[in-house]
Amino acid sequence: MFHAPLISATPGLTLAVIGSRQEAAVKSAYPEAELLADPLAASRHPDADLVVIATPNETHAPLAEAALRAGKHVVVDKPFTVTLAEARALATLAAEAGRVLSVFQNRRWDSDFLGIRREVGNGRIGDVVELRSEMSRYRPEVRDRWRERAGPGSGVWYDLGPHLIDQALVLFGAPETVQADLRTQRKGGSAIDWFHAVLGYGPVRAILTSSMLATDAPARFLVRGTKGSLTKRGGDVQEAQLLDGRKPGTPGWGLDPDPVIVVGGDGGAPTELAAPPGDYLAYYTEIRDVIRGKGGLTVTPAQATAVMAVIEAGTRSSAEGRVVSPSYPDLH
Repeated sequence: MFHAPLISATPGLTLAVIGSRQEAAVKSAYPEAELLADPLAASRHPDADLVVIATPNETHAPLAEAALRAGKHVVVDKPFTVTLAEARALATLAAEAGRVLSVFQNRRWDSDFLGIRREVGNGRIGDVVELRSEMSRYRPEVRDRWRERAGPGSGVWYDLGPHLIDQALVLFGAPETVQADLRTQRKGGSAIDWFHAVLGYGPVRAILTSSMLATDAPARFLVRGTKGSLTKRGGDVQEAQLLDGRKPGTPGWGLDPDPVIVVGGDGGAPTELAAPPGDYLAYYTEIRDVIRGKGGLTVTPAQATAVMAVIEAGTRSSAEGRVVSPSYPDLH
């Protein structure tokens, strides 16, 4: 139920239909919405103009296709699809149907990323030469759920990888090369629960990491440039606020007390800069406006397809033990 509070808090959007088998929880939280147990029927519901797909990853493509063929605008949770071929097919279908298609890359509106993007953009550390981006957790026990069982689109490379890859693509564009190491480290695990991926941009490197056995608190971002470095230790608070039942957009929403730290090349004392507040509502506000014919789409099908190209390149790189160059025909 990650999307529902955001949709409900966005003026102009109404949560009319929910496809879920969790009847008691849904009816308690959203009694006004029509509840359907069949997600395919929900994706084609005649009263829905916009369909949001937040289902197991291998169902993203068929449900999105069904919704697009029914004339709906579509938002898909990450990962966009399980394969690059599925991503390209959906992008083509959306263009032919004249429907809005986007991926919920909410981490573009994280306070930590907004702060890093701001400082990289204003040239505070000169030309960037290295980005280190990590999202790790301590979850030593393998849970019995689809994300942690072997299967199409399972594991952290498909779960957290799309976030880190998308952020790198926003900062630097599509990488020329990918070198990845994907592993299962937890006892009893069958899905990928650790990755280390290096995206190459000429001499520039974006290093993306995730572990499910991190008892430490690694920095969320470290960025090095020709004139200094940026560090952001803490992460965004919006997910925790949603879990606590906070309503998006209320006072204090997205406020991040952890600063962006700048260390210049002059040997002076580090500078602390306030991070911008996180704002997931900005994503759905934009989707609403684009459907109404106002403004442009930030997370486009071409960008979503590029992320899938990197995902597949990383999988191939790890399996073959070599550097891989992704293919991006959709970006041209």
